Amino acid sequence: MKLSLNRLILLLLVALTAASASGCGAVNRIRAKNALNEGARAYKDGRFDEAEQKFRYAHDLDPDQKNAPLFIARAVHQQYKPGVETPENREKAERAIEAYKQVLAAPGIEEKHREDAFSAIAYIYRQMRDEAKEEEWLTQRANSGDAPPAKRSDAYTILASKQWDCAYNTTEQKESKKTIDKGDKGIVVEYVKPKNPDDFNKAMQCVDRGLDLVNRAIEQNKENPNAWSYKTNLLRERAKLAQMDGKPEDKARFDSEANAAEQEQKRLNAAANQKKAEEDAKKTPPAAS
Repeated sequence: MKLSLNRLILLLLVALTAASASGCGAVNRIRAKNALNEGARAYKDGRFDEAEQKFRYAHDLDPDQKNAPLFIARAVHQQYKPGVETPENREKAERAIEAYKQVLAAPGIEEKHREDAFSAIAYIYRQMRDEAKEEEWLTQRANSGDAPPAKRSDAYTILASKQWDCAYNTTEQKESKKTIDKGDKGIVVEYVKPKNPDDFNKAMQCVDRGLDLVNRAIEQNKENPNAWSYKTNLLRERAKLAQMDGKPEDKARFDSEANAAEQEQKRLNAAANQKKAEEDAKKTPPAAS
């Protein structure tokens, strides 16, 4: 009889402990939700440091809270001031990057939030003017076998866009252009080699690398209109360089390839617009008769 009583007491203690733990968990979840709401109000009012603390407190109370990691990262990001070159400000940028990486590593995070975090890290590197880190981050995504082909395509496209910018900054220099009166054809612009041969060589390297990157983007996703847009732009830069180099046949070939790429871009944009219009039409309720 005594043994049975001891067992009964033990079972009651186990039950009470479980109930207490369950109650404590429920209370913490309520507190976490309240902390998130307080953090949201602080964020809206521009009190980003306070918002960060509230979001972190909510996450501590309820580690299963899926939104808290992204809220923390955004609150830290808002504390960074682009263009302010101080160690303290740079440290905030680094903290924001680390917070976004925590979002990427967190289980159960929605895919759209992961994409927000990935893009935010690239954006912070751009704000910091750390081109090497930004390129490294994008290259990591572009070469990742774990990333969906469409996302790899987007990363390759951004990398290609930077190479286009490199070339464009050379070909559109005032000294690289001259206007010629062609009579009936009107005034046309012709491109001439920069005085410094290194500028021409650099532009050529940028175009060649950019075309390689944008072709990889298209390999990953042939339906990426941005990739076709930058392919068009890079081919036009290559045509300018061919003209600078006194190679009219090459210029004509690259112009033709650019026109073909542009037509593909327009086709994809038209298809995307048509699809959106059809989806919008399905969402619109029928007019009352």
